[in-house]
Amino acid sequence: MYLDSAASSLTPEQVVLKEMEFYREYRANVERGVHRFSQMASEEYEHAHEDAARFIGAPSKANVAMMKNTTEGINLVANSIDWKTTDKIVTTVIEHHSNFITWLRVRQRHGADVEVVRSSTEGLFDLDDFEKTIDDNTKLVAVTHVSNVLGCIVPVKEIIEIAHDHGAKVLVDGAQGVPHIKTDVMDMGVDFLAFSGHKMLGPTGSGGLYIADAELGTTEPLCIGGGTIVDVSIDDYVLAVPPMKYEAGTPSIAQVIGLGEACRYLNRVGMHNIEEWDLKLANRLLDGLKDIDGVEIYGPKDPKQRVGLATFNIKDMNSHDVALTLDLEYDIATRSGHHCALPLMKELYKLDTGNVRASTYLYNTLEEIDALIDAVTEIAKD
Repeated sequence: MYLDSAASSLTPEQVVLKEMEFYREYRANVERGVHRFSQMASEEYEHAHEDAARFIGAPSKANVAMMKNTTEGINLVANSIDWKTTDKIVTTVIEHHSNFITWLRVRQRHGADVEVVRSSTEGLFDLDDFEKTIDDNTKLVAVTHVSNVLGCIVPVKEIIEIAHDHGAKVLVDGAQGVPHIKTDVMDMGVDFLAFSGHKMLGPTGSGGLYIADAELGTTEPLCIGGGTIVDVSIDDYVLAVPPMKYEAGTPSIAQVIGLGEACRYLNRVGMHNIEEWDLKLANRLLDGLKDIDGVEIYGPKDPKQRVGLATFNIKDMNSHDVALTLDLEYDIATRSGHHCALPLMKELYKLDTGNVRASTYLYNTLEEIDALIDAVTEIAKD
């Protein structure tokens, strides 16, 4: 039983077959040949850009550069900004390391100030604290849409409105949000949004970075080379138009094509259906765990404030021991530890060994949740 989708989702047969189609039918490089195989591969690669852009509500494929993952997208933004010592970056205590240590490195390299917004013990975002923290020196606000540890949904639209009032740009870590919540970057008003394919039924090594129209002219590539230029002379070069200027070298062609198929798959299912199912799973998960003696649950108590994810500990047990027991004795896959979110673990809960995370997705069933609850009940008794 697979309950570790927050780390990496399972992959539908349709996505696997779409990747294999590339290797079997038109295995060639993209945007570099006039022969039919290169043309076929290039066409599928372009379609994947369009599918990804459509999936998150971007105006065109020019706004979505393909990345290896969310982390690469965040780092591209961090490295493209002209930082000054007077600049401020505002982030939160519930961030994944990829959206936290990146900004600490900016502080180390450029002297920019980094301010961290705290959360309630349930992990709920404190808008009042945020408004006290942000000021007109704030150049960037970097915030997750959904916590990978607590599952709590962050009010990104309100955050973006406040940030823009101060002249700050906003980067949203959409790694956990895009797979579970219908995302419309235009309605959100976000400047940058990064996401990972492997958490939304797509292949590993795939993901994207949305860049708003207003930022395309000033957002520099993380690296440049083949595929990113339209002209080169002895003394100078001219970059290609987005998104190609951000995709140096031979890209992960099969993975990008697979991501496009994953977007189509999720659209066929319907994100509203996924959100409704998420809520049912979260309800069952929280209701079952809260009644077990010796079990402590972390994050919002209200399932409507979170996605289908729950973290917990069993009294007097190491989280790794619990996860190992669930795997070996009950055939249930979960994750244990700090989940790449040590500031959250240290600041909010003082947890040395982290906790156990059970994370669901559209393919999980209520019966599987019941099986997990029964297993945790038995482990807690022992």
